[in-house]
Amino acid sequence: MRVPVPEVLLPADQLGRVHFVGIGGAGLSGIARIMLARGITVSGSDAKESRTLEALRALGARCHVGHAADQVRDAETLVVSTAVREDNPEVVEAHERGLRILPRSAALESVMQGRRVIAVAGTHGKTTTTSLLTVALQHCGADPSFAIGGELNESGSNAHDGSGDVFVAEADESDGAFLVYSPHGAIVTNVEADHLDNWGTEEAYHEAFTQFLDRIDDDGFLVACADDAGAADLVDQARAKGMSVVAVGEAAGADLRAEGLTFVGSTSTFTVIDRGRRLGEIALQIPGRHYVLDALAALAAGLRLGFSFADLKRGLEAFTGTRRRMELKGQVGGVRVYDSYAHHPNEITGDLQAARALAGDGRVVVAFQPHLVSRTRLFGAGMGRALGAADEVVVMDVYVAREDPEPGVDGKLVAAHVPLPDDRVVFVPSWSATPAALVERARPGDLVLTLGAGDVTLVGPEVLELLAERETADVEGGPGADEDR
Repeated sequence: MRVPVPEVLLPADQLGRVHFVGIGGAGLSGIARIMLARGITVSGSDAKESRTLEALRALGARCHVGHAADQVRDAETLVVSTAVREDNPEVVEAHERGLRILPRSAALESVMQGRRVIAVAGTHGKTTTTSLLTVALQHCGADPSFAIGGELNESGSNAHDGSGDVFVAEADESDGAFLVYSPHGAIVTNVEADHLDNWGTEEAYHEAFTQFLDRIDDDGFLVACADDAGAADLVDQARAKGMSVVAVGEAAGADLRAEGLTFVGSTSTFTVIDRGRRLGEIALQIPGRHYVLDALAALAAGLRLGFSFADLKRGLEAFTGTRRRMELKGQVGGVRVYDSYAHHPNEITGDLQAARALAGDGRVVVAFQPHLVSRTRLFGAGMGRALGAADEVVVMDVYVAREDPEPGVDGKLVAAHVPLPDDRVVFVPSWSATPAALVERARPGDLVLTLGAGDVTLVGPEVLELLAERETADVEGGPGADEDR
């Protein structure tokens, strides 16, 4: 549901007792975590139990499984996820009682007030870039606050209330949330049409990023990727406004450039050139060109904040990733299983390039779950074409999330556009049949990758279990097995 942003946004300590509807989600759980750290009374509800709810309870939140009107009986402010429907009993009760109701964006703005905010926006790469900048600043001794749409491997957390004056926030454009914030500095990784279920047209989507420029402080700065046409256009607009801009990328016109990119296994190495001056070499522990560009943007923001290249380099090189971003789930029988959040054609392309580097001489076997009916309708053919970079592809049905199913818009639409022989592409409409379909295709030396923003992330552990069963069966059924019995 869409909740209007109040004209006056109160700081978090003036919101009273806060109840989160959808508290287990990546966005709301992070805000709740920060409020708890500040001593604010927090409660919330979610559709199912999760380790996120367990962690919030340990911090002092009262968390419910399921939604009921009496769960908001003592709340003064309700924070609502965009995935929640208007007939949710807690939302209905809040309206009847006249409670203050906030969207996620307003709640995040309330905890960011009084801090120097660095907002990380863009169609792709927001979570990784926000995470890279956060870890880099931590290695500079800055102790920034942060709110990220994923969990850092280093801390296992998606948010933190730091002691420093910098607040690093992932600024989501999907529902216009980033237009609520007033950052000191901003990073824009790229601008490519997405979330047209909200914006309607590609032009409106791009216009939102133009409006985002006006949210940046007059004495602040913009970091944007010169390699991306949409972000490069923002660079031109910002410079025309007289803003302080750092363009990053491999492009000749970039202020901060990456040169000599090399990818070996899970390592990405590149040299940093600052307006013709060599700063040094950085070796990331994450694979892929798109992660190099994310790291370069984080580096530029850190330098603009006044931190040294040496300290920022140390942090970037220490970064080990974020959950669901090319995350290694395990290895059994010579098969490695990774999971990633990619759900847009360009994200799929980037992660498959990284997977190819990781796989070495092995093959890349992918399970892809399309996310949202509207996105699949618009980009399904492009998703299929991007999946052609794999060796074997299993396409699952659409994870409908907040939308309703639509005839003809399903995983079969995506599978039909994968440019691979028919025996190497299969549409598996049953979620429970997907792990077996992957194991059937995987052989020692291969890399299995589960892709998508839905519950495909749960497939990897089941694949590992089936691989272990297969390995045990192979051993028991090998030469001499009958004699041993």
